[in-house]
Amino acid sequence: MAVQPEDVKGGESGFRHHMIREIHEQAEVIDAAVRLWLQGGRVVERAFGSEAPAIFDRVRAVHITACGTSYHAGLVARYWIEHYVGIPCVVEVASEFRFRQPALVRDTLLVTLSQSGETTDTLGALEHAAELPFLATLAICNVPDSSLVRNSDLYLITEAGPEIGVASTKAFTTQLVALLLLTMALGRRNGLSPAAEAEMVAVLAEAPRHVQAVLALDEEVQQLATHFSAAQHALFLGRGALWPIAMEGALKLKETSYIHAEAYPTGELRHGPMALVDETMPVVMLVPCDNMLTRARGVLADIRSRGGMVYVLADRATGLTSGERQHVVSLPPIPELLSPLIQTIPLQLLAYHVAVLKGTNVDQPRNLSKAVIEEE
Repeated sequence: MAVQPEDVKGGESGFRHHMIREIHEQAEVIDAAVRLWLQGGRVVERAFGSEAPAIFDRVRAVHITACGTSYHAGLVARYWIEHYVGIPCVVEVASEFRFRQPALVRDTLLVTLSQSGETTDTLGALEHAAELPFLATLAICNVPDSSLVRNSDLYLITEAGPEIGVASTKAFTTQLVALLLLTMALGRRNGLSPAAEAEMVAVLAEAPRHVQAVLALDEEVQQLATHFSAAQHALFLGRGALWPIAMEGALKLKETSYIHAEAYPTGELRHGPMALVDETMPVVMLVPCDNMLTRARGVLADIRSRGGMVYVLADRATGLTSGERQHVVSLPPIPELLSPLIQTIPLQLLAYHVAVLKGTNVDQPRNLSKAVIEEE
């Protein structure tokens, strides 16, 4: 039976853990953010700061740096920025960026992503950036009075509200919304027509409804979790902008349940990871309804033929169904633009329910903290 507020004890909300409460808050916080940042079918650029319009006019490239979950959000943004804006976008881990000398395109905007705004490596990356010829710095963060926000030229607060669970959920999805807004703001200077922007805005405005529809699959995902509770390892696969979401799904499972999990681009499975596939290794595959569907079907067949059990999160329009060695969670039709945002929800639910079955400390996983403030 799915976790419902009235069924469990713990906290004023009635949810058993902060993590599941925060997962279920996502439709609400995304709706609030969208209402705040969108007006008249357009992005409110000054939400990034009063100087944002003038700075955005000059941006020729974007460099994103972050850690952990925030890094995965940045990887999704790379696909959006290069596709819709048509300018280069580099994404790298902050703990690496802060100790190297990157070759920068002229007028590059540095974007830092952080939930807390106090992570040492991300702050170190921002400090290092001051020595480099960046056009400006932009922080996307959930804490208004954080060090990262105070020391950046521009900032956007993700408006997720307090996030208590160490394994980030709503802070991640609101980061994706913020990055999509940045994509549209930069896009209007690089060939994105007002009509195209208005269409993207309309799709984004529907995001809370799509999130709510996927949250309604909680019971099905909870049942799916029983297939993972005895596993020691898991593989996650995704293509395009869903590859970073597969990475995020693997990270969530690691953080909450202590199951070793890795993520790969779907096309990389045959380049090594296939050797790991057997009846004890669950494989999670994200499948949108796009022009790569035929290739996805081929990969699914390969996994099954090698004795693997594959768990598919697929847009209902793909027509994929459950069968021998294949379990399909059919998602409501999802606009391609929102696919990364929406497909992350069932992965969060999966990680949560597996952790509950294994009896781990869901909200405070061992050895982890909300903001990593030690030197790496």
